[in-house]
Amino acid sequence: MNGPIPEYAPLCAPPDREPRAPRTAFPPLACDTHAHIFEARFPYAQERIYTPPDSNLADYKHLLRTLGCERAVLVQPSVYGADNAAMLDALAAAGPGFRAVAVTAPDISSAEIEALHRAGVRGLRFNVVDVRANKNQIPADMLRGVAKRIAPFGWHIELLVNLDEAGDFAPLLGSLGVPFVLGHLGYPKGGAATWTGTRAFADLLKLLDGGQCWIKLTGPYRITTAPDLPYADVDEPARKLVAAAPERMIWGTDWPHVMKKKPMANDGDMTDLFERWIPDAAKRKRILVDNPAALYGFEAGEKIGF
Repeated sequence: MNGPIPEYAPLCAPPDREPRAPRTAFPPLACDTHAHIFEARFPYAQERIYTPPDSNLADYKHLLRTLGCERAVLVQPSVYGADNAAMLDALAAAGPGFRAVAVTAPDISSAEIEALHRAGVRGLRFNVVDVRANKNQIPADMLRGVAKRIAPFGWHIELLVNLDEAGDFAPLLGSLGVPFVLGHLGYPKGGAATWTGTRAFADLLKLLDGGQCWIKLTGPYRITTAPDLPYADVDEPARKLVAAAPERMIWGTDWPHVMKKKPMANDGDMTDLFERWIPDAAKRKRILVDNPAALYGFEAGEKIGF
Protein backbone atom coordinates (compact mmCIF):
# COMPACT_ATOMS: atom_id res chain seq x y z
CA MET A 1 0.00 0.00 0.00
CA ASN A 2 3.04 2.29 -0.47
CA GLY A 3 3.64 2.53 3.28
CA PRO A 4 1.22 3.63 6.04
CA ILE A 5 -2.07 5.12 4.87
CA PRO A 6 -2.18 8.86 5.70
CA GLU A 7 -5.15 10.07 7.74
CA TYR A 8 -6.11 12.41 4.92
CA ALA A 9 -6.21 9.51 2.43
CA PRO A 10 -8.57 6.91 3.95
CA LEU A 11 -8.80 3.41 2.49
CA CYS A 12 -11.84 3.07 0.25
CA ALA A 13 -14.30 0.20 0.39
CA PRO A 14 -13.80 -2.35 -2.39
CA PRO A 15 -16.44 -2.93 -5.08
CA ASP A 16 -18.75 -5.94 -4.90
CA ARG A 17 -16.48 -8.71 -6.17
CA GLU A 18 -19.43 -10.79 -7.41
CA PRO A 19 -21.19 -8.57 -9.95
CA ARG A 20 -24.33 -9.81 -11.61
CA ALA A 21 -25.42 -9.38 -15.22
CA PRO A 22 -27.76 -6.49 -16.07
CA ARG A 23 -31.46 -7.26 -16.32
CA THR A 24 -31.44 -6.46 -20.05
CA ALA A 25 -28.41 -7.65 -22.02
CA PHE A 26 -26.15 -5.04 -23.57
CA PRO A 27 -25.75 -4.97 -27.37
CA PRO A 28 -22.56 -6.37 -28.95
CA LEU A 29 -19.56 -4.01 -28.74
CA ALA A 30 -21.02 -2.10 -25.78
CA CYS A 31 -18.39 0.10 -24.14
CA ASP A 32 -17.71 1.06 -20.53
CA THR A 33 -16.10 4.49 -20.93
CA HIS A 34 -15.03 5.14 -17.35
CA ALA A 35 -13.05 2.82 -15.10
CA HIS A 36 -9.81 2.91 -13.14
CA ILE A 37 -7.05 0.39 -12.45
CA PHE A 38 -5.37 0.46 -9.02
CA GLU A 39 -2.39 -1.60 -7.99
CA ALA A 40 -0.32 -0.76 -4.94
CA ARG A 41 2.82 -1.97 -6.73
CA PHE A 42 2.59 1.36 -8.57
CA PRO A 43 3.23 4.10 -5.97
CA TYR A 44 0.33 6.38 -5.15
CA ALA A 45 0.80 10.13 -4.93
CA GLN A 46 1.60 11.22 -1.38
CA GLU A 47 -0.89 14.10 -1.53
CA ARG A 48 -3.88 12.01 -2.53
CA ILE A 49 -7.29 12.32 -0.85
CA TYR A 50 -8.09 8.59 -0.76
CA THR A 51 -6.36 5.23 -0.89
CA PRO A 52 -8.01 2.80 -3.32
CA PRO A 53 -8.45 -0.94 -2.89
CA ASP A 54 -6.36 -3.05 -5.24
CA SER A 55 -8.51 -3.42 -8.36
CA ASN A 56 -6.52 -4.84 -11.23
CA LEU A 57 -7.07 -5.69 -14.88
CA ALA A 58 -8.20 -9.25 -14.14
CA ASP A 59 -10.83 -7.92 -11.69
CA TYR A 60 -12.00 -5.40 -14.25
CA LYS A 61 -12.19 -7.90 -17.10
CA HIS A 62 -14.34 -10.10 -14.87
CA LEU A 63 -16.74 -7.18 -14.46
CA LEU A 64 -16.78 -6.43 -18.19
CA ARG A 65 -17.47 -10.04 -19.07
CA THR A 66 -20.32 -10.18 -16.56
CA LEU A 67 -21.93 -6.94 -17.73
CA GLY A 68 -21.50 -7.79 -21.40
CA CYS A 69 -19.11 -4.97 -22.34
CA GLU A 70 -16.75 -5.78 -25.20
CA ARG A 71 -14.93 -2.45 -25.18
CA ALA A 72 -13.59 -0.30 -22.37
CA VAL A 73 -11.84 2.98 -21.58
CA LEU A 74 -9.39 3.30 -18.69
CA VAL A 75 -9.23 6.74 -17.11
CA GLN A 76 -6.21 7.97 -15.14
CA PRO A 77 -7.27 8.48 -11.48
CA SER A 78 -6.12 11.33 -9.27
CA VAL A 79 -4.19 9.09 -6.84
CA TYR A 80 -1.52 8.53 -9.50
CA GLY A 81 -1.25 12.19 -10.50
CA ALA A 82 0.45 12.49 -13.88
CA ASP A 83 2.23 9.14 -13.52
CA ASN A 84 0.32 7.01 -16.02
CA ALA A 85 2.44 3.88 -15.44
CA ALA A 86 -0.28 1.74 -13.86
CA MET A 87 -2.81 2.62 -16.54
CA LEU A 88 -0.37 2.12 -19.41
CA ASP A 89 0.76 -1.22 -17.96
CA ALA A 90 -2.86 -2.40 -17.86
CA LEU A 91 -3.52 -1.00 -21.33
CA ALA A 92 -0.57 -2.90 -22.80
CA ALA A 93 -1.68 -6.14 -21.14
CA ALA A 94 -5.35 -5.69 -22.02
CA GLY A 95 -5.10 -6.19 -25.77
CA PRO A 96 -7.71 -5.08 -28.32
CA GLY A 97 -10.88 -3.30 -27.33
CA PHE A 98 -9.31 -0.90 -24.82
CA ARG A 99 -8.59 2.82 -24.98
CA ALA A 100 -7.49 5.29 -22.29
CA VAL A 101 -7.59 8.88 -21.10
CA ALA A 102 -4.33 10.10 -19.53
CA VAL A 103 -3.22 12.88 -17.19
CA THR A 104 -0.09 14.79 -18.19
CA ALA A 105 1.56 18.16 -17.76
CA PRO A 106 -0.19 20.81 -19.88
CA ASP A 107 2.94 21.39 -21.95
CA ILE A 108 3.07 17.80 -23.21
CA SER A 109 5.02 17.57 -26.46
CA SER A 110 3.83 16.21 -29.79
CA ALA A 111 6.30 13.33 -29.45
CA GLU A 112 4.82 12.40 -26.07
CA ILE A 113 1.29 12.63 -27.45
CA GLU A 114 2.27 10.40 -30.37
CA ALA A 115 3.73 7.77 -28.01
CA LEU A 116 0.59 7.80 -25.86
CA HIS A 117 -1.58 7.60 -28.97
CA ARG A 118 0.24 4.44 -30.07
CA ALA A 119 -0.45 2.99 -26.62
CA GLY A 120 -4.19 3.61 -26.99
CA VAL A 121 -4.70 6.98 -25.31
CA ARG A 122 -7.29 9.24 -26.94
CA GLY A 123 -7.69 12.14 -24.53
CA LEU A 124 -6.32 14.10 -21.58
CA ARG A 125 -8.09 14.49 -18.25
CA PHE A 126 -8.07 17.56 -16.02
CA ASN A 127 -9.53 17.35 -12.50
CA VAL A 128 -10.48 20.70 -10.95
CA VAL A 129 -12.57 19.14 -8.17
CA ASP A 130 -9.97 17.28 -6.10
CA VAL A 131 -7.59 20.22 -5.79
CA ARG A 132 -6.65 22.51 -2.92
CA ALA A 133 -6.49 25.75 -4.87
CA ASN A 134 -8.74 27.17 -7.61
CA LYS A 135 -11.36 24.47 -7.05
CA ASN A 136 -13.86 24.29 -9.94
CA GLN A 137 -12.11 27.10 -11.80
CA ILE A 138 -11.71 26.13 -15.43
CA PRO A 139 -8.20 27.05 -16.65
CA ALA A 140 -9.36 28.22 -20.07
CA ASP A 141 -6.07 29.60 -21.39
CA MET A 142 -4.17 26.46 -20.40
CA LEU A 143 -6.83 24.21 -21.92
CA ARG A 144 -6.76 26.16 -25.20
CA GLY A 145 -3.03 25.53 -25.41
CA VAL A 146 -3.58 21.82 -24.73
CA ALA A 147 -6.34 21.74 -27.32
CA LYS A 148 -4.00 23.05 -30.03
CA ARG A 149 -1.46 20.32 -29.26
CA ILE A 150 -3.93 17.43 -29.21
CA ALA A 151 -6.17 18.50 -32.10
CA PRO A 152 -3.97 16.94 -34.83
CA PHE A 153 -4.34 13.56 -33.10
CA GLY A 154 -8.14 13.71 -32.87
CA TRP A 155 -8.01 13.71 -29.08
CA HIS A 156 -10.46 15.25 -26.64
CA ILE A 157 -10.25 16.93 -23.23
CA GLU A 158 -12.03 15.34 -20.27
CA LEU A 159 -12.95 17.53 -17.31
CA LEU A 160 -13.95 16.58 -13.79
CA VAL A 161 -15.69 19.71 -12.56
CA ASN A 162 -18.73 20.61 -10.46
CA LEU A 163 -20.45 22.67 -13.14
CA ASP A 164 -22.83 24.38 -10.70
CA GLU A 165 -19.78 25.94 -9.02
CA ALA A 166 -17.82 26.66 -12.21
CA GLY A 167 -19.13 30.14 -12.97
CA ASP A 168 -19.65 31.13 -16.61
CA PHE A 169 -18.24 27.88 -17.99
CA ALA A 170 -20.14 27.66 -21.29
CA PRO A 171 -18.20 30.27 -23.33
CA LEU A 172 -14.89 29.03 -21.93
CA LEU A 173 -15.48 25.41 -22.89
CA GLY A 174 -17.21 26.28 -26.13
CA SER A 175 -14.08 28.04 -27.36
CA LEU A 176 -11.65 25.11 -26.91
CA GLY A 177 -11.86 23.94 -30.52
CA VAL A 178 -11.74 20.22 -29.66
CA PRO A 179 -14.33 17.83 -28.25
CA PHE A 180 -14.57 17.86 -24.46
CA VAL A 181 -16.17 15.37 -22.08
CA LEU A 182 -17.85 16.21 -18.77
CA GLY A 183 -18.15 13.50 -16.14
CA HIS A 184 -21.01 12.42 -13.86
CA LEU A 185 -23.81 14.27 -15.72
CA GLY A 186 -22.05 17.58 -15.03
CA TYR A 187 -21.25 16.59 -11.43
CA PRO A 188 -23.49 19.13 -9.66
CA LYS A 189 -22.22 19.78 -6.13
CA GLY A 190 -25.75 20.78 -5.16
CA GLY A 191 -27.04 17.33 -6.08
CA ALA A 192 -29.23 15.81 -8.76
CA ALA A 193 -32.59 16.69 -7.22
CA THR A 194 -32.29 20.40 -8.02
CA TRP A 195 -29.81 20.18 -10.92
CA THR A 196 -32.24 20.67 -13.83
CA GLY A 197 -33.66 23.86 -12.29
CA THR A 198 -30.34 25.67 -12.14
CA ARG A 199 -28.85 28.22 -14.52
CA ALA A 200 -25.80 25.97 -14.83
CA PHE A 201 -27.93 23.14 -16.20
CA ALA A 202 -29.55 25.50 -18.72
CA ASP A 203 -26.06 26.63 -19.75
CA LEU A 204 -25.03 22.98 -20.13
CA LEU A 205 -27.94 22.35 -22.50
CA LYS A 206 -26.85 25.36 -24.58
CA LEU A 207 -23.30 24.03 -24.58
CA LEU A 208 -24.57 20.71 -25.93
CA ASP A 209 -26.04 22.59 -28.88
CA GLY A 210 -22.50 23.55 -29.92
CA GLY A 211 -21.66 20.02 -31.02
CA GLN A 212 -18.38 19.57 -29.13
CA CYS A 213 -19.69 18.74 -25.65
CA TRP A 214 -20.00 15.11 -24.56
CA ILE A 215 -21.53 13.88 -21.29
CA LYS A 216 -20.63 10.77 -19.31
CA LEU A 217 -23.68 9.12 -17.75
CA THR A 218 -21.58 7.94 -14.81
CA GLY A 219 -21.46 8.05 -11.01
CA PRO A 220 -25.14 8.59 -10.15
CA TYR A 221 -24.26 7.87 -6.51
CA ARG A 222 -21.95 10.89 -6.59
CA ILE A 223 -24.79 13.33 -7.26
CA THR A 224 -27.87 11.72 -5.69
CA THR A 225 -29.30 12.88 -2.38
CA ALA A 226 -30.84 9.45 -1.84
CA PRO A 227 -29.14 7.17 0.71
CA ASP A 228 -29.15 4.13 -1.58
CA LEU A 229 -30.42 2.73 -4.87
CA PRO A 230 -32.34 3.40 -7.05
CA TYR A 231 -31.13 7.05 -6.94
CA ALA A 232 -34.46 8.21 -8.38
CA ASP A 233 -33.49 11.90 -8.35
CA VAL A 234 -30.90 11.24 -11.07
CA ASP A 235 -33.59 10.12 -13.54
CA GLU A 236 -34.70 13.61 -14.59
CA PRO A 237 -31.28 15.10 -15.39
CA ALA A 238 -30.19 11.89 -17.13
CA ARG A 239 -33.28 11.83 -19.33
CA LYS A 240 -33.07 15.54 -20.16
CA LEU A 241 -29.43 15.29 -21.18
CA VAL A 242 -30.13 12.25 -23.36
CA ALA A 243 -33.07 14.03 -24.98
CA ALA A 244 -30.89 17.08 -25.72
CA ALA A 245 -28.01 15.26 -27.44
CA PRO A 246 -28.28 11.45 -27.62
CA GLU A 247 -25.45 11.46 -30.18
CA ARG A 248 -22.98 12.76 -27.57
CA MET A 249 -23.90 10.74 -24.50
CA ILE A 250 -21.66 7.91 -23.28
CA TRP A 251 -21.99 5.54 -20.33
CA GLY A 252 -19.56 4.14 -17.79
CA THR A 253 -19.41 2.13 -14.59
CA ASP A 254 -17.00 4.38 -12.66
CA TRP A 255 -15.56 1.10 -11.32
CA PRO A 256 -14.26 0.42 -8.66
CA HIS A 257 -16.33 3.26 -7.19
CA VAL A 258 -13.66 4.89 -5.05
CA MET A 259 -14.77 7.43 -2.45
CA LYS A 260 -18.31 6.04 -2.64
CA LYS A 261 -19.89 7.42 0.52
CA LYS A 262 -23.14 5.52 0.17
CA PRO A 263 -23.55 1.73 0.61
CA MET A 264 -21.61 -0.20 -2.03
CA ALA A 265 -24.06 -1.61 -4.57
CA ASN A 266 -23.72 -4.47 -7.01
CA ASP A 267 -22.63 -3.29 -10.46
CA GLY A 268 -25.50 -5.18 -12.05
CA ASP A 269 -28.00 -3.16 -10.01
CA MET A 270 -26.28 0.10 -10.93
CA THR A 271 -26.12 -0.90 -14.60
CA ASP A 272 -29.89 -1.42 -14.59
CA LEU A 273 -30.32 2.32 -14.02
CA PHE A 274 -29.18 2.89 -17.61
CA GLU A 275 -32.25 1.07 -18.98
CA ARG A 276 -34.51 3.09 -16.69
CA TRP A 277 -33.03 6.35 -17.95
CA ILE A 278 -33.17 5.22 -21.59
CA PRO A 279 -36.02 2.77 -22.27
CA ASP A 280 -35.52 2.95 -26.04
CA ALA A 281 -33.23 0.12 -27.21
CA ALA A 282 -32.01 2.00 -30.29
CA LYS A 283 -30.87 4.96 -28.18
CA ARG A 284 -29.17 2.63 -25.73
CA LYS A 285 -27.21 1.04 -28.57
CA ARG A 286 -26.22 4.45 -29.86
CA ILE A 287 -24.90 5.50 -26.44
CA LEU A 288 -23.24 2.18 -25.62
CA VAL A 289 -21.76 1.35 -29.03
CA ASP A 290 -21.84 4.04 -31.70
CA ASN A 291 -20.94 7.10 -29.63
CA PRO A 292 -17.88 5.66 -27.88
CA ALA A 293 -16.70 4.12 -31.15
CA ALA A 294 -16.65 7.62 -32.65
CA LEU A 295 -15.11 9.42 -29.67
CA TYR A 296 -12.40 6.86 -28.86
CA GLY A 297 -11.69 5.65 -32.38
CA PHE A 298 -12.54 1.97 -32.07
CA GLU A 299 -12.13 0.09 -35.33
CA ALA A 300 -15.00 -1.94 -36.78
CA GLY A 301 -15.23 -5.27 -35.02
CA GLU A 302 -12.52 -4.42 -32.48
CA LYS A 303 -13.33 -5.98 -29.13
CA ILE A 304 -11.88 -7.39 -25.95
CA GLY A 305 -10.67 -10.98 -25.96
CA PHE A 306 -11.69 -12.58 -22.68
